[in-house]
Amino acid sequence: MSVRDLIPWGRHTGGMLPSVFRDEDRSPFMSLHREMNRLFDDVFRTFESRLPTSGVLSSFGAGWPNVEISETDAAIKVTAEIPGLEEKDVEVLLQDGVLTLRGEKRSETNDSERQFSERLYGRFERRIPLGAEVQEDRIEARFRNGVLSVTLPKSEKAQSQIKRIAIKA
Repeated sequence: MSVRDLIPWGRHTGGMLPSVFRDEDRSPFMSLHREMNRLFDDVFRTFESRLPTSGVLSSFGAGWPNVEISETDAAIKVTAEIPGLEEKDVEVLLQDGVLTLRGEKRSETNDSERQFSERLYGRFERRIPLGAEVQEDRIEARFRNGVLSVTLPKSEKAQSQIKRIAIKA
């Protein structure tokens, strides 16, 4: 066997033009099948790219509302963007070391008036494991301009369990 036998366009005979297509590529049904698969892949890829990728599933998709979590030696701070809601529409709970943010965003118009909408409506719930013991009686939550900020002070026990390790050069 020579190298020319491995090259698809090197195997033509009798003056025919070389072809780089496999036999199944010439079939109109296989071509249609490939195009339909590509179309569905593109549609679902677009759908998935609009969903947040972290958090617990909710009616809005995975991970809504978007949160930012920061931690110091003394406290954990959770900030959530919840535009279009008011303080009365949001509930903040703490149970077994898990902070839960939940609420509902209601539509301002009924479906018969709406022609097109990219806005999100419905119930949401976001659970955030804290990983540290907190002082439950000192937790503070503030809601302003569609941003919820929850400050969870760490307990004395949690603060004392932090050990700094020196890095040597």
